Amino acid sequence: MSQALQSLLDLLDLERIEENIFRGQSRSAVVPRVFGGQVAAQALVAAGRTVPEDRLPHSLHAYFLRIGDPGAPIVYTVDRMNDGRSFTARRVVAVQHGQPIFALSASFQKYEEGLDHQAPMPPAPDPATLPTAEERLPLYGNLDPEVVERLLEARAAVDLRYVDDPPYGRYGEPRAPRSQVWFRTNGKLDDDPPLNSVWGDPLLHICLATYVSDMTLLDSVLLAHGRGGWAVGDVVGASLDHAMWFHRPFRADEWLLYDQESPTSSGGRGLGQARIYTQDGRLAISVIQEGVMRVPRPS
Repeated sequence: MSQALQSLLDLLDLERIEENIFRGQSRSAVVPRVFGGQVAAQALVAAGRTVPEDRLPHSLHAYFLRIGDPGAPIVYTVDRMNDGRSFTARRVVAVQHGQPIFALSASFQKYEEGLDHQAPMPPAPDPATLPTAEERLPLYGNLDPEVVERLLEARAAVDLRYVDDPPYGRYGEPRAPRSQVWFRTNGKLDDDPPLNSVWGDPLLHICLATYVSDMTLLDSVLLAHGRGGWAVGDVVGASLDHAMWFHRPFRADEWLLYDQESPTSSGGRGLGQARIYTQDGRLAISVIQEGVMRVPRPS
């Protein structure tokens, strides 16, 4: 396991303050605010630690309310909304400096058999044939070296490989609003993580996928307009809301294909939707996110 991945696991291992209240630490992201995927994953950890071990998340719905301060801890309060025979519902509010910065509702289900079908996995190259971030990013001459360094540092725990150039890679060239990324953790995960007893191994993988899901989903919005985003300073963006549905088992330390597209952008907002497949073609997760997409006014 890489040191960066161990640091990410430590970040997700929340401190229990008292019943239904947890505290998490923060770290700087590529921009001077808390990374949204971190808050979403930590909130899901908090919810999961109040749920019986035989139930795993099947969906989450979240709102990003305020910019998070990376220099301050985040307190997560869990509301036990419902405990049924098959489903468990939790609501989590993340608070900093006395104000809510994030709200999440999650539903957990006890495994059961049922009808089974899925959309087929789209064509994609073998991830082993694609350049790593360390190989690809230095090739983009339009990126400041400091931006490259911040991107590599922020994603050090994840091996994330674009099938095609990211938005800032072919800046100024509108493309189809679709992007594909392969990802997995940068190192193998223990099947028995040394965290508390209610942290089941499948929950760990779901929380890590939640963390990664906020990294690239809105790229497809930028592609449609030939914009590079924050990396080149031509768009100011931030996540507004985020929803995920977990369909089938997967491991976050094995390759997952993040197939993303944007059906629309308007009113200073852009919408991204995606499916995440295992390398053998099983549809594991569906994701939808809307984010702020503002073009800076000329000074």
